[in-house]
Amino acid sequence: MEYDYVIVGGGSAGCALAGRLSEDPDVTVALLEAGVSDRSVLIHCPAGLAVMAKQKDINWAFETTPQPGLNGRRGYQPRGRVLGGSSSINAMIYMRGQPEDYDAWAAAGNPGWGWTDVLPWFKRAEHNERGADAWHGTGGPLNVMDLRSPNAMLPDFVEAGRQAGYPANADFNGAMQEGIGAYQVTHKNGERFSAAKAYVTPHLNRPNLKVFTDTRTLRVLLEGRRAVGVEAMRGHERFTVRARGEVLLAAGALQSPQLLLLSGIGAPDELHRHGIAVAHALPGVGRNLHDHIDVVQVVSAPAAHSTFGISLHGVWDVLKGIGEWRDHRRGMLTTNFGEAGGFIKSRPEEATPDLQLHFVIGKLVDHGRKTVLGHGYSCHVCVLRPRSRGRLQLASADPLAAPLIDPNFFGDPDDLARLVRGFKLMRGLLNQPALAKYGGRESPASAGATTDGAIEQFIRNHADTIYHPVGTCRMGPGGPGSTNVVDHELRVHGIERLRVVDASIMPSIVSGNTNAPTIMIGERAAAMVRAARQSATQPLAAVAA
Repeated sequence: MEYDYVIVGGGSAGCALAGRLSEDPDVTVALLEAGVSDRSVLIHCPAGLAVMAKQKDINWAFETTPQPGLNGRRGYQPRGRVLGGSSSINAMIYMRGQPEDYDAWAAAGNPGWGWTDVLPWFKRAEHNERGADAWHGTGGPLNVMDLRSPNAMLPDFVEAGRQAGYPANADFNGAMQEGIGAYQVTHKNGERFSAAKAYVTPHLNRPNLKVFTDTRTLRVLLEGRRAVGVEAMRGHERFTVRARGEVLLAAGALQSPQLLLLSGIGAPDELHRHGIAVAHALPGVGRNLHDHIDVVQVVSAPAAHSTFGISLHGVWDVLKGIGEWRDHRRGMLTTNFGEAGGFIKSRPEEATPDLQLHFVIGKLVDHGRKTVLGHGYSCHVCVLRPRSRGRLQLASADPLAAPLIDPNFFGDPDDLARLVRGFKLMRGLLNQPALAKYGGRESPASAGATTDGAIEQFIRNHADTIYHPVGTCRMGPGGPGSTNVVDHELRVHGIERLRVVDASIMPSIVSGNTNAPTIMIGERAAAMVRAARQSATQPLAAVAA
């Protein structure tokens, strides 16, 4: 039970780490994942996404603390509890964000994280079926493609965007993000292509890679200020996995900080409150939690026959789709539901888009956990760069207890003001002739919200995450008064041989879906770990030279 590298968390970044580090036959790698292996057909069939929102065996299904900004409601926080992590249960949209996002990271004291620094790592990870160009790569582990069988409504949504005054955009990860268009997806041959399928499952026969599933990591083991391994549990058995080299936390923005706190690394007052001995005072652990706050407009449209819906016609279509997907990996079950969307400005004076749209080919209510009758469509709008900041804390010293998740939604009033503007712009787009021909009727829950005040109350009663929590182990310089947790090489300040490698290190959220950036972080970190090993094993004369 001793390896060169121990990786905690088999999600997007953890899989990238495991795949890249185990390419070197001279090192051994252990990957510990709390969830099960990714064998379920619901994972590999893209439309299985609609069912997985209710599958708690592969979904942590966390909830937030009551949110004052949401009129006291608890928000829903689904996270993947399966090999591949959230990349095995998400909507498979491939998105990087805006160059300005990464330039801001670098400007905050993180050299090597500007746009020109990270673009080569995005390209290295990617195999884009459109081919390579200045913006995209081929030959990488992560397959990216256009939807194989797009829904018939997709061009109507794009045309409605044009009618509303927005440009069409065929590549949101190209020269310009602004506009309306179809999303590219992490699919291959009509199947979901998760981080696990990209980086781990093709290499399970590597003798130097050991994958532990159904294995819960309880804490990081420290000797003084040095990480030496982890304590883990499988079933009722507790055991130790030691690291000769480094421990790499990739458990995600909600659980990497939880593990640090359980290990005695964090704010002393919080640790004392739970009877945890302080191993290293690091007050920023769990702070800076933020997320894309989002609200959905639902439209009932019986004429939208191609959408997913509960009806005799809809059930027959799904039955036909099952056969088509099983035999040819084509048809309606290749959908990711959020097939199209866009990036728009809430005001003309915004320098870059500050809102994102996701157009869904079905009536989405309560994250898909509620079944609704009939056909229709939905559209999300979210605030891309929220100002509100919350916190992740321990509920208790029990490592099996869920953490306390407080995103502090609408803690900054600017977020709500942007979302009110965004809702009105979204409604205007959905009312354009290209979609109006379906005879849709807006859900009664939002239809009566015609003033800014009424829209604000609708948002407070219905808004929630669009599943992108970040920031709880923020990257940045250390020192007195700092609340940063890791340095620009993702090393935990004050602790040797311990890094955090996932979305928790983002100083500020990217302007778009977070899966591709998290994989990029895993790629960057793997190279950093390799470089550190090479430096440590070079002869002194070579280092001096």
